[in-house]
Amino acid sequence: MTRTTRALQCSATLVAAGLLLTACGSSGGSGGSSGQNAQSTSFTGRGPITYVAGKDTTGTIQTIIDRWNKLHPKEKVTFIQLPTDADSQRQQMIQNAETKSDAYTVLSLDVVWTSEFAAHQWIDRLPDNAFPLQNMLKPVVETAKYRGGLYAVPGSSDGGLLYYRSDLLKKAGITSPPATWSEMTADCAKVKKLPEAKDMSCYAGQFQKYEGLTVNFSEAVNSAGGVVTDASGKPDVDTPQAKKGLDFLVDSFKDGTIPKEAITYQEEDGRQAFQSGKLVFLRNWPYVYALAQKSPIGGKFAVAPLPGLNGTGSSSLGGHNLALSSFAKNKATALDFMKFFSSEESASYFLKNASLAPPYTNLYDDASLDKQYPYLPVLKESILHAVPRPRVVQYGDVTSAIEKEAYAALSGSKSSSQALKDLQADLQKLTAQ
Repeated sequence: MTRTTRALQCSATLVAAGLLLTACGSSGGSGGSSGQNAQSTSFTGRGPITYVAGKDTTGTIQTIIDRWNKLHPKEKVTFIQLPTDADSQRQQMIQNAETKSDAYTVLSLDVVWTSEFAAHQWIDRLPDNAFPLQNMLKPVVETAKYRGGLYAVPGSSDGGLLYYRSDLLKKAGITSPPATWSEMTADCAKVKKLPEAKDMSCYAGQFQKYEGLTVNFSEAVNSAGGVVTDASGKPDVDTPQAKKGLDFLVDSFKDGTIPKEAITYQEEDGRQAFQSGKLVFLRNWPYVYALAQKSPIGGKFAVAPLPGLNGTGSSSLGGHNLALSSFAKNKATALDFMKFFSSEESASYFLKNASLAPPYTNLYDDASLDKQYPYLPVLKESILHAVPRPRVVQYGDVTSAIEKEAYAALSGSKSSSQALKDLQADLQKLTAQ
């Protein structure tokens, strides 16, 4: 992956339980400071554009694009699908920006990339009044901002959920999902005594060395009372609390709570394992719900908040924002398409057909929707109490450091203590630049 290294003067603030929110202006090669404003951007030009996102595993995005294309035959949108893993998506988007190519128009950014792309002037600042931000969940809207400016519009949000085999828990005499890690392992032991569950594994998340590991590591640390950065914005992962979180994952691999093959799992691997009856519990995003309902375990599972050390855990804040490439053509068309794609009507469609988390508050508060999609109240709480990952200009280097050290601990090449000590040193260097 291309890593952009620059001398940066960092100014950090914190949100939600102490993770680094914003960081740095850039200097040199790719664009200078972020003094750009929406008034200086010329949203002109109409004609064909592209929408760039990770591979659509839900099969719903093209439907929305087709609706747009039918209404705007002279301003058609072409869907460019990138790989499923976030690291590869980010790499290809950065490569496109560094060459100032106009091949990419509207970008679907992981929420944590907004600051990085804005600081490097790879995306345009947007007019605040162009989108109904007042109708969206506040934590979701904040992910679209950088230094007080709007550089993206929320397309979807995301909060981690605990999927569990409700049919098997009920048969084992368990009346409610686990709230703690110890309760989860105890529930697994009971379920595995059932003849139909003897060959099942207990739990999995996303543990391959990619962005999903940063998410799962951060959730474990936060759910054990630790933080990735302290109240002053400095890295603070070499702590007893962070060690308890990482030890939960490490020990779970050692004792078989997490199956050995889960070290290779990304989101889709875990989903398929859960749907095929290999797992009792799965940590994943809400998109899994609709797909699992169409699988052999449809009607046999439910969702709950993520468990933690002493009670309900904390999700990492996920989701995707729509941003406009600074190098794109036909920006008037692009802005209109962003309004269309991020509208409440589109969000409702994605909720109903792909169980994607909507950014709009009232979709969570609709009793009829809650009845139809019983995971919505759990998802709303997950998002409102989620902890953002570090939103920094050098995010690629930060997440790479987290992935490297977390993976070393999970794979057994380092102790948890050494991995956290080394990660602390790496993050101190990166956030001091």
